[in-house]
Amino acid sequence: MLILMRKPGESITIGSDIVITLVSLDRSRARIGVQAPRDIPVDREEIAIRKKQDGHEKTLDPDE
Repeated sequence: MLILMRKPGESITIGSDIVITLVSLDRSRARIGVQAPRDIPVDREEIAIRKKQDGHEKTLDPDE
């Protein structure tokens, strides 16, 4: 796991089209903004796990 430190308002870029921004810090919570193409699912971990267990994980088809 790569661990990066950011201050509020600073971002991390993944590839050429995903940007993660630390929006704010408040005691034990961080607000994070994610900019990604619509065809890339972005979920909280517990939602992604539930989708996987329910068999709702959509496979990306580059021809769609």
